[in-house]
Amino acid sequence: TGSSDPYCIVKIDDEAIIRTATVWKTLSPFWGEEYEVHLQPTFHSVSIYVMDEDALSRDDVIGKVCITRDMLAEHPKGYSGWISLSEVDPDEEVQGEIHLRVEVQGSQGGRRLLCCTVLEAR
Repeated sequence: TGSSDPYCIVKIDDEAIIRTATVWKTLSPFWGEEYEVHLQPTFHSVSIYVMDEDALSRDDVIGKVCITRDMLAEHPKGYSGWISLSEVDPDEEVQGEIHLRVEVQGSQGGRRLLCCTVLEAR
């Protein structure tokens, strides 16, 4: 039909912690959702999986974006820009990108705060 029914799953070190609402019949979704998650100091990565909900079969994985500790270390003042989706299944072609803003903010009780904003997707 030329559109998707996208939603996102956010995983920290391969553990799913967030599932957004599904945005029906679009290739440019807007969620407008905010979540607060406490990361352990030993975390390795935060991954955002973009999914396509399918009522008749298994949901399709459109692609994913992975933010690693190394990426955060390379951008200590934060990162803002488009990141292309990477494939989850090597047999599937992936198209699309996410405009992210990632910032490590000051300590809160000895913990650093990671603020990740998905600005747009296409």
